[in-house]
Amino acid sequence: MSPSSKRIAAVYDQVLARNPGEAEFHQAVKEVFDSLDRVLTKFPEYAEESILERICEPERQIIFRVPWTDDHGRVRINRGFRVQFNSALGPYKGGLRFDPSVMLGTVKFLGFEQIFKNALTGLPIGGGKGGSDFDPKGRSDGEIMRFCQSFMTEAYRHIGSSVDVPAGDIGVGAREIGYLFGQYKRIANRYEAGVITGKGTSWGGSLVHTEATGYGAVFFTEHMLQANGRGLDGARVLVSGSGNVAFYAIEKIHALGGLVIGASDSSGAVHDPQGIDLDLLREVKQVQRARISEYAQQRDSAEFIGGRSVWSVAEKHRVDVAMPCATQNELDDDDAKLLLKAGVSAVVEGANMPTTPAAIDRLRDAGTLFGPGKAANAGGVATSALEMQQNSIRDSWSFEYTEARLAEIMENIHARCAGTAEDYGVPRDYVAGANIAGFTQVADAMIAQGVI
Repeated sequence: MSPSSKRIAAVYDQVLARNPGEAEFHQAVKEVFDSLDRVLTKFPEYAEESILERICEPERQIIFRVPWTDDHGRVRINRGFRVQFNSALGPYKGGLRFDPSVMLGTVKFLGFEQIFKNALTGLPIGGGKGGSDFDPKGRSDGEIMRFCQSFMTEAYRHIGSSVDVPAGDIGVGAREIGYLFGQYKRIANRYEAGVITGKGTSWGGSLVHTEATGYGAVFFTEHMLQANGRGLDGARVLVSGSGNVAFYAIEKIHALGGLVIGASDSSGAVHDPQGIDLDLLREVKQVQRARISEYAQQRDSAEFIGGRSVWSVAEKHRVDVAMPCATQNELDDDDAKLLLKAGVSAVVEGANMPTTPAAIDRLRDAGTLFGPGKAANAGGVATSALEMQQNSIRDSWSFEYTEARLAEIMENIHARCAGTAEDYGVPRDYVAGANIAGFTQVADAMIAQGVI
């Protein structure tokens, strides 16, 4: 074992000891650390300056009580989180997630990933994340408003357009962002539009924000395939999920000539060999708010596969590209085996860390192109940063101009990942390229700013 490998292993052991029970955070750290042996060998100053130790310790972790009253007058209590992980490149930037699964380890894993994802955009934003174990499902607008107001009553003192800029994530959409911003404005007594992103387009929001993560992941996929002599035109694609990321990924894949033959939700998956009908999917998931089985009932060409993931479609059908766009660790080693047998040539993450380490190893060992989430799904935060720019100059950009900016950012992210992998002797390894490019940019800024 090389000296740099020993140093990395020792620091990782410290991370395990200092953060017990936070499996997702451990996984995120290990995934980055596995790419850094070459970096520390080439640049020993990163070890000398204890960058590994410092980058794994959030600058600030905030946990607070969120009391609110339901429609029956009963007082409810939830827990709120904001992890301000690293501000070397700019104000903390990252979404808020409202879901019963949220705990400190979840927020730390997401915030750690956000450091490198934000660095890859080339925009001046640091990494952070937040949320609550509140479940918005089944709650009335009044209950959600009262919860959001209570959450912001504490959170407002920790955020600001030059300090920390939250956005939406799972469970936090336009409605929640509106309530959060309204309470911030009320308490702070100022219209600081850049304090939160994902706002309505009529009051400071950016066009393309809703589409950005899905579109961006597809732009990245197209560049990755083209760089390796292929493209999405004619490709048969599986996309997990049926929320915003999945929906707009499907839309852009179809626009580029690909055919999405499967999508899913938590109840199961649908296989549609004629291609997912976006109008019907929108009606079922966004208007009726029904299970995806309803899609199959209303479309003769579709088949519902209950209780299984969309990757099960690969048991019987050829698949060229897979895009996990739902949640973390949804594509495991068994799924990777199925996809490889089905002929998959690329797997690109639209969600945050949706592929297990064992599945990633199997795909990479087989020579399959793999686009990690910190690169491929950076379109959402990139467009949030574009919203911040518009707020700063009191301007509003057209859809076409904003989408062109997004496309340019995703092309640059691909070029950075591919170029860095080539420079470090691991061509086509987008995981290593993304990790090294993001890490070195943040590490250089940390060294320049001193021991803080």
